[in-house]
Amino acid sequence: MSDDAPLTTAKQDDAAARAADGLAEAKGDDLSGKTVTIDRPREELYAFWREVGNLPLFLENVVAVEPLDDRRSRWVVKAPAGSTVEWVSAITQDRPGETIAWASEEGADVPNSGRVDFRDAPGGRGCWVTATILYDPPGGFIGKAIAKMFQREPAIQARRDLRRFKQLMETGEIATAARNRREYEEEGS
Repeated sequence: MSDDAPLTTAKQDDAAARAADGLAEAKGDDLSGKTVTIDRPREELYAFWREVGNLPLFLENVVAVEPLDDRRSRWVVKAPAGSTVEWVSAITQDRPGETIAWASEEGADVPNSGRVDFRDAPGGRGCWVTATILYDPPGGFIGKAIAKMFQREPAIQARRDLRRFKQLMETGEIATAARNRREYEEEGS
């Protein structure tokens, strides 16, 4: 029986395996995925996302992304308790205007892989951006629970980060609850 629901809400138990089938190099067993509609052309959204230097602008937990060449980059990401995790990621699939897929290389603190798909929304309403991520949380189930407590778990972050991407692309800025610079800096840490 076919299920046309997003993989993260599918009723079948093999959702992570089905997500991995769409990736050249699947890394990770925990599946996270979110979709947002953004009122911008998909080519513009793809081009902004493909420029890895832009990613820390809206990926809240990303401290830095350093391009190593046209397909590989070094990532430093916030982790629970004020620590960071690092990995080198390689683009495994790149279809301009449509898809960017990646996989972490061997030795990653958090083995991960995933893809971001850009599809035209119906009725000329912009673009659907879908992020699907497979990852292995450090510390297994307990590590995942701790990451959730500190709001550093990828499923929580995917929703927030896509919302931030939408705000940035539609308005040119990301809304914040901070009333002054000190609060803004505290909010970012």
